[in-house]
Amino acid sequence: MKLRPPSIPLFPLDPYFSLWAPGDTLTGQPVAHWTGKPCQLVGEAVLDGQRFRFLGESDAPAMTQRSLSADALSTTAIMEAAGVRLTLFFLTPLLPDDYDLLTRPVGLLEVKAESVDGAGHSVQVSLRASEELCLDHRGQMPVEVTQSVMVTQDAACCDAAVLKMGSKNQPVLSRSGDDLRIDWGWVCLSAKGEQVRLSTCQDAMTWICAEADASAAPVLFALGYDDRESIQYFGKNLRSWWNRDGKTIETAMAEALDGFETVRQRCDDFSTRLFARAVRAGGEHYAELLELAWRQVLAAHKLVLDENGEILYISKECFSNGCAATVDVSYPSMPLFLLFAPELVRGMMRPIFRYAADPVWPFDFAPHDAGQYPLLNGQVYSGGTDPKSQMPVEECGNMLLMMTAVTVADGKLDFAREHLPVLKQWAGYLLTHGADPGEQLCTDDFAGHLAHNCNLSLKAIMGLAGLGRLCRMLGEEAEGDRYDKAAREMAAHWQQSAANGDGSYRLAFDQPGSFSMKYNAIWDRVLGFGLFPPEVMASELASCMKRVNPYGMPLDNRETYTKSDWLVWTAALTGDRAVFEAFVEPLWQFYHRTPDRVPMTDWYQTITGRQVQYPTRDGGHVGFQNRTVQGGLFIQLLAAEGTLRK
Repeated sequence: MKLRPPSIPLFPLDPYFSLWAPGDTLTGQPVAHWTGKPCQLVGEAVLDGQRFRFLGESDAPAMTQRSLSADALSTTAIMEAAGVRLTLFFLTPLLPDDYDLLTRPVGLLEVKAESVDGAGHSVQVSLRASEELCLDHRGQMPVEVTQSVMVTQDAACCDAAVLKMGSKNQPVLSRSGDDLRIDWGWVCLSAKGEQVRLSTCQDAMTWICAEADASAAPVLFALGYDDRESIQYFGKNLRSWWNRDGKTIETAMAEALDGFETVRQRCDDFSTRLFARAVRAGGEHYAELLELAWRQVLAAHKLVLDENGEILYISKECFSNGCAATVDVSYPSMPLFLLFAPELVRGMMRPIFRYAADPVWPFDFAPHDAGQYPLLNGQVYSGGTDPKSQMPVEECGNMLLMMTAVTVADGKLDFAREHLPVLKQWAGYLLTHGADPGEQLCTDDFAGHLAHNCNLSLKAIMGLAGLGRLCRMLGEEAEGDRYDKAAREMAAHWQQSAANGDGSYRLAFDQPGSFSMKYNAIWDRVLGFGLFPPEVMASELASCMKRVNPYGMPLDNRETYTKSDWLVWTAALTGDRAVFEAFVEPLWQFYHRTPDRVPMTDWYQTITGRQVQYPTRDGGHVGFQNRTVQGGLFIQLLAAEGTLRK
């Protein structure tokens, strides 16, 4: 990868267990949680009696980082000091077709030593994890450390043990929020190699440590997190998929260590195939964006089973309010999942259907969310059911399009059939209000309310066309024709009313000369609706190309900021790959050059290349980062391969 990651992914596994190196090197700063708060993890090597640091921050001198590379599932760094080269290989096997691996809360670090000066060397390596990994913040509450033996399905592993550290109080699922880290469960550490030793140490905080001899053979460290219970779902605490049947963290870590080589090869194969497909669709820089996005997108979700054994795939709105199962976060993220794991899209939708069926939800349109992570007990956005700041057209259109896309993706009809009545109800709202929406929010709520929003109208048009497709798939031909006809009539009206007269289309119907990204129109290409003549979006994209700043096109004429997901959706409106690459290149440059060293932000300034930040209640400032919406970058791959044009 030629792209310089704004933050280096180390162990991104889920919204609470997510570790990054926020800089150019692994040793320039403490290892941090995706929120930027320290979750210190320190790697050291004793080379012929001299102590050096290869990860994180300590009083040992840093090794020299010779190279850093990353693909979709791994990060590799080459470190050197005192005539020794260490190859560090961080692996998080987030494979979408294997839920056991996808949810197993264990990251792996292989450390391989070799001589660079021709001499023999003694090499001892260690990895130690701080209490910050199992608390919201250092010193929040007392911690305790225990040791247990790894157990597989057959027998105990020889001489293999796990150190576990967690809070004494164990307040399981006791609170929700955005800028929070987990304070229940146990961080777990083990290793496989020669002369493995586990220990505990204390300075300003408590640490657990694993060390081994890497002089003759690589050492494999396993860092895991056992959260016991992961999500509260309408009053019931649910386990993650990996421990749904009572599997222990000891077993999970043993399987991770024992199966490393096989899983590594599977991950290498997957990453290679993904990169090749992305290059064909949009070029090498586009492929690198997808590589960087992959782990972030999947690690901002949690996969659990509800009381009926059905999959729930819960997203967290990272640094935008902490909402869980947010519809207008799931909507932009779904291209990745439509390509690689369609059933997880249904897992995103189930909490919304459940909440919408509850009498507490009083509206005839779709909810925005189902709670605040990790507590899903009903919508929290806009005060729950406060009518003033809902997103009616946005969320109705999103749910209709998600259902259409996932049904077309794998051809499974039962889920759509089950929820068809409420989908028709939401379509009724779009028929009444979608052609020219009144003053309401769209997913870009940070820009405020807007009446006559042309892009929001496109959402309604695409949603109705989607329901028309669904109804036909379900054998309701007349209903399908009715929704399709309405969508086509609205599209014809849109084409006339939104036109500026110069080939571009407006931000709002009543604002001549204005502009905005028309990203919602992408489904006309992806799903093959044929609602707009090809020249309409071609001319719109040509006008967009004239508005590109050094780091991309602004979202609309009101501000100079943009959104990464919508930028790629806009670039994908036509099938011209050269135009797509030119439009996306500034996005690659942004991530490569931005001075804000955070996991991929999706909201940033197109002139300065800075993350957009907003004030928090405690007087600080944060910005969107580590969000699942980067799954939207996969839209060009979806469109170019024609997966859903059936």
